[in-house]
Amino acid sequence: MKIPVRAASHSYAVTIGKGILNEAIMSLQEVFAKADKIIVLTDENVWAAQQSYFEANFPHAFQVKVMPAGEACKTFDNYNAVQTFLLEQKCTRKSLVIALGGGAVGDLAGFVAATYMRGIPFIQVPTTILAHDSAVGGKTAINHALGKNMIGAFYQPEAVVYDTNFLQTLSEKEVRSGMAEVIKHALISDSQWVEELLEGEHVTELPEELLANYLAHGVQVKASIVEQDETEQSVRKFLNLGHTYGHAIEAAAGYGRVAHGEAVMIGLVYCLLLSERYGKINHAFTKRFLHFAEENGYPFAAVHDFKFEQLTEYLMKDKKADYGQLQFVLLETIGKPFVQKVELAECKEIDEELRQLLAEVQA
Repeated sequence: MKIPVRAASHSYAVTIGKGILNEAIMSLQEVFAKADKIIVLTDENVWAAQQSYFEANFPHAFQVKVMPAGEACKTFDNYNAVQTFLLEQKCTRKSLVIALGGGAVGDLAGFVAATYMRGIPFIQVPTTILAHDSAVGGKTAINHALGKNMIGAFYQPEAVVYDTNFLQTLSEKEVRSGMAEVIKHALISDSQWVEELLEGEHVTELPEELLANYLAHGVQVKASIVEQDETEQSVRKFLNLGHTYGHAIEAAAGYGRVAHGEAVMIGLVYCLLLSERYGKINHAFTKRFLHFAEENGYPFAAVHDFKFEQLTEYLMKDKKADYGQLQFVLLETIGKPFVQKVELAECKEIDEELRQLLAEVQA
């Protein structure tokens, strides 16, 4: 399946399917014909799991740089090491970067591509469920000790090749984490899809074909939003549902301890509580959603690890904070997101409500 992404700066396609790596890469001859060198950027976990499949199905000669796994990939030190590698390989403006991995690899590789010689082409080859979100739309970044994704650029890939064969080696935790972004896409777009998810199998036990359909649906939701707003001036902010509070939990825990999607799921419940105040979400739905998240193994214990005051410094560093006020993406109803400014004092009230709700549900 091909899903077009018509961003203002550059149009490309997301090709998604099982066992499609070779065919999809061969269809991109126009991109590869211009490349004087091909550099594959991946991490140690992905390369250990996928090297043989990738080498057997990637039809071009390449050099590979294997990076640290997880958020360690998105450090200044690793960014510098990769730039050094490209210079040592004598890469030029015609060189092509392949991002083979999950969200962290894609973010790092995209920012490297955006900044090496002021911009060289790159292709996203996502290997995780989470990356159905991060590989599409051109957000690239590395982390700073004081905040996640604070240094980056909007830089679109030449293509996204999403071979679902790569998903077979994912751990249960990685599947759970990735599915949080699928659930987020459902919440901002389609109440019927949300019902299907809430009533369906555990998110880590979905049949392969159904999972592929959900991923394609999520890519379509994101592509539609990116086409309207490439650089997050308006509707693209809707994709941040669950991320403001979620990022604070993720950052306070130390990147990597709570998986990104696990933190987003916590943030989604927080936003549902806020949406009860500012939208028309009812409390019964919020409780039902929390039950669903708990049954699927999302680790809400992380909330109890930090006092609200510890989360505050990370909340206030959120990129969506505006003149000291926090901007949250909330839901008027399922499928109808909007942005709401919220004072810190009210954020604390909702944090207390979340802790009380967790105590009720876990009692």
